[in-house]
Amino acid sequence: MTFDSLPPVRGTLTENRDLSSLTWMRVGGPADVLFQPADEDDLAAFLAALPADVPVFAMGVGSNLIVRDGGVRGVVIRLGRGFNGIAFDGDVVRAGAAALDAHVARKAAAEGLNLTFLRTIPGSIGGAVRMNAGCYGDYMADVLVEVRAVLRSGEVVTLKAADLDLAYRSSTLPEGAVITQAVLKAPREEPQILEDRMAAQLAKRDETQPTKDRTAGSTFRNPAGFSSTGRADDVMDLKAWKVIDDAGMRGATRGGAVMNTLHSNFLTNAGDATAADLEGLGEEVRKKVYDTSGITLQWEIMRVGEPAPHNTTTE
Repeated sequence: MTFDSLPPVRGTLTENRDLSSLTWMRVGGPADVLFQPADEDDLAAFLAALPADVPVFAMGVGSNLIVRDGGVRGVVIRLGRGFNGIAFDGDVVRAGAAALDAHVARKAAAEGLNLTFLRTIPGSIGGAVRMNAGCYGDYMADVLVEVRAVLRSGEVVTLKAADLDLAYRSSTLPEGAVITQAVLKAPREEPQILEDRMAAQLAKRDETQPTKDRTAGSTFRNPAGFSSTGRADDVMDLKAWKVIDDAGMRGATRGGAVMNTLHSNFLTNAGDATAADLEGLGEEVRKKVYDTSGITLQWEIMRVGEPAPHNTTTE
């Protein structure tokens, strides 16, 4: 693949685009190409014409992501303004994949629709679907009706929620598919009650989580005890932060990376961390937790791309 050989687009193609500024962790190398499509038709036409051997990665707002220092090969697709609309029809919400979770929650509350669990989840709707995001006992699986997506072939399809096998922090989207819109069905409740609930959730989050630090949200999944839909995650006893604490890894450091002292399941860029620092510290934590408890922590943060030539990280 050469930049000049890429299909024509109405959106924006950028060669060798540094991705660190597009992630909440502020680390990582460049994408060979960053594509910001103008709309769904632009995205579909581009994928249909793109050679099948060119890898494609759909990136949201970078809130749950570590891009490795060597960057990402192929084309990174990032949806923007053409994909962030939010519309209502009774109790049905149509949200573009680039719409921020918090914006969807606020606008829904004003309509008397309860999607308050999205208010404190960083990121956008596309990522929330892909990861079956949830908190306070509610999950995307509870409200998702269907999604529109563009397949790697360029075909535009509608996938029902049941087609996605939504489980704890996971789904089974077709390889290379890019979600463009989600259709949600939300329960009704008084707008003021919803506003008050979100305010309380935000206050609790700010008290217990390092919301002003450079993190990517929860680093590891809770170890066990969840149902197939993930609904039990918020009420089970065994938490990732607890086994990290028991292993003595709260406050552990590597280079510019630290396991946050306010909440030890938040891997943090303390200022000058590399992606290798962050991922390496995460692997140190996983090993120490396994050595002390026999529990194997699973990454919740997505890690993509290649390490820098002089760095290697154990998976």
